[in-house]
Amino acid sequence: MRLRTITGATSDRLKTVERVVKGTQTTRVSTRIPVTGRDMTATMKGPMETKKWLKVSLHAPIPLIEAVSDLMGVLSGSGVEQSPETPEGCSVSGFFPLEPSDSQDLQVEEHLDAVREQMEEVFQLYNTAFEGLETTLMDDADWATSWQEFFTPFEIIPDLIIKPSWEDFEPEDTQKILELDPGMAFGTGQHASTRMALLLLSQSEPAGKRILDVGTGTGILAMAGILLGAADATAIDNDPDAVDVAEENIAANDMDEQICVSSTPLEMIPESYEIICANIVHNVLIDMATDLARCSVQDGALILAGILAGEQEENIIQTYAEHGFHFVSAEYTDEWVALRFRYAG
Repeated sequence: MRLRTITGATSDRLKTVERVVKGTQTTRVSTRIPVTGRDMTATMKGPMETKKWLKVSLHAPIPLIEAVSDLMGVLSGSGVEQSPETPEGCSVSGFFPLEPSDSQDLQVEEHLDAVREQMEEVFQLYNTAFEGLETTLMDDADWATSWQEFFTPFEIIPDLIIKPSWEDFEPEDTQKILELDPGMAFGTGQHASTRMALLLLSQSEPAGKRILDVGTGTGILAMAGILLGAADATAIDNDPDAVDVAEENIAANDMDEQICVSSTPLEMIPESYEIICANIVHNVLIDMATDLARCSVQDGALILAGILAGEQEENIIQTYAEHGFHFVSAEYTDEWVALRFRYAG
């Protein structure tokens, strides 16, 4: 992420996963959070050296989606696919490379045993019945594109349509379109945190203002701000893959001259902005409070997302109050909350 990648030190939920995955080194974890929050994502690492992949899928109820996605990312080390959420939950799939050899059946069994054992323990932590696993053997090309079936045009907030490049869509007169491919970054808009951040952004009257999007992922918040009339936007992310994907999406939407995207660390951003957005995770947002205050203009808007309602929400409001931010409003979806503040200095 990048600022949106969740690693052991930055996610309370991943700490639960790490208690389950004993001795596993977490490198890149695909999740939706929006972290966070949690969009449908496909995350990969390194060149593909094998001809077959094992796709392991299971159903995750709403309360377990984050933990299951994080754990699947740790176990697979290659990729995680999450279907759109429904009231019942969603499908989470991991992709496991199979070395070309006569022992592929044994490799499959070893992967399944590991996933089954760890997932059963996570489900037990949540006092939820584990329904089992489904498997599919896939070729390289099928693995690289299988998740695209879940990403179709949709209205993320009123009159703002998100569509992937491989889909056609005819907008109505009042609708605006963002062409957005998730690639190896987070933030396609299907997670509640992204939707709520966009809603709060639209309520912040961005027309003519300058925006800073921290942990930009796919660039969705920065690009939406431009569509809503912002003068310009700076989008930063500490993950090179996210920067690459954001640059491609920004170019596809002809916003190159209005959005500057880079891996510049937040602490090195010298300018001030009238609207700042950060859709990341609680612990990282806490650590960023001082720099976000420094980058805010008087009476500027701050939008924070990737936060769990309740204890995390209260902690964020208290911490940011200590840094000169007055709480303005909140949006809630399921267990998630997004917060809007005004900087009073």
